[in-house]
Amino acid sequence: MSLTRTSEYGARPRIWFAVYQLLWHLLLPLAFIRLAWRSRHAFAYLHHIPERLGFGYNQPIKQDVVWIHAVSVGETRAAQPLIEAYLARGESILLTHMTLNGRRTGKQLFAQEIASGQIRQVYLPYDLCWSVEHFLNTFKPKFGLFMETEAWPTVVFRCADKGLPLFLVNARLSERSARRVNQFGKAGRALFQAFAGILAQTEFDAQRYRSLGVRNIQVVGNLKFDVPLDANLVKQGKEWQESLHAKQRLMVCAASTRDGEEAIILKAWKDLLLSHAFDVPPLLCLVPRHPERFSEVAEQIHAADLKFRKRTEWQGIPKDTIDLDVVLGDSMGEMPMYYSASDLVVMGGSLLRFGGQNLIEACAAGCPVLLGEHTYNFQQASIDALESGAAKRINGELLLGEPIALMETLKALLLNPSELAQMALAAKTYSIEHQGATKRILAALDQQNFSLT
Repeated sequence: MSLTRTSEYGARPRIWFAVYQLLWHLLLPLAFIRLAWRSRHAFAYLHHIPERLGFGYNQPIKQDVVWIHAVSVGETRAAQPLIEAYLARGESILLTHMTLNGRRTGKQLFAQEIASGQIRQVYLPYDLCWSVEHFLNTFKPKFGLFMETEAWPTVVFRCADKGLPLFLVNARLSERSARRVNQFGKAGRALFQAFAGILAQTEFDAQRYRSLGVRNIQVVGNLKFDVPLDANLVKQGKEWQESLHAKQRLMVCAASTRDGEEAIILKAWKDLLLSHAFDVPPLLCLVPRHPERFSEVAEQIHAADLKFRKRTEWQGIPKDTIDLDVVLGDSMGEMPMYYSASDLVVMGGSLLRFGGQNLIEACAAGCPVLLGEHTYNFQQASIDALESGAAKRINGELLLGEPIALMETLKALLLNPSELAQMALAAKTYSIEHQGATKRILAALDQQNFSLT
């Protein structure tokens, strides 16, 4: 379907929007209190405060830029191939975030381009009429691309009012989220109808957006398949894996784990070690999703009476791990290394009701994946990975008291090297066969007439 831009969208519900604005103004002090509270762990949360109100842009302002909004780490990494494609065309990029870690990730990925002025990084202002208005009037972007699930009402409606094309790209919408949107009735549906177009990851996502009355939709695939792995980190991971294999030792990575999942994994891991099924016991690399939880998870590992060290205690790749049960992955931006070093991944976010985390990066590293039952945030990717043989589902209850299903699944796979090898090959093939979303998104956007006002 064509994504021809139209000024016809669901009318902004005036009463609902007025209440929404009132709530934002009432809750604004709490937003700053929350930043101050988080600054206990990282003072950088208090940097660039004026930007969160749409002001304080001290550097020279470039206008007529391509605006890409990536709320946090996952969205920023997913946007990388799209950003690189526009940079290659000579475009200037305005890259906005909502979280500190998203901003840090963008700075890490595009340090050179930021230094040269090709990319400008700022926070997206809080969703207040006056802050959004000043932001849009300051930068005057050509068009905007919001990544995945972001849909801030003030931003979306104001862009539509101004005739500024705003697209939702790499868009995904779970059944659960679609139900929540529908609970807001016309107000919720009007929000997504106000986008100039939606470029969805899968047909599942597209159909859910259509159920909200959205007409301008294309299915383009998932940008995350196009994200390149850092070659240096892959090399380090392979070196780590070789050092482990030289000692006949396998490693499992529990990746992007969420609150409550670490306890399940650690109980299963301790039971696995106590089963004495291995001549050389495997190593667990446990990587929590949120850095602020590193200390908490370290305490959990200690309480489980498992021998561990933190990844940050090594200068290079972790060495001398033969006496360890667990390595705590307390570093940022090193997931390609962890995946490349591992023989199997347990994907966090899927063991409890968090909807799963990105399994694509693990598959790109050629690492097989174990999934829990809760993968609705990556529904199509999970289905395809399971069907291709790149992933397996953990069947059975994952309870803290008796996480038998996880322990038995881990043991069965780790004792079957031929099956692990077949899954590793399938994972690599799966990741390659699903590439190409960047080209499809660019082609869809190139069809637009961005001179409309």
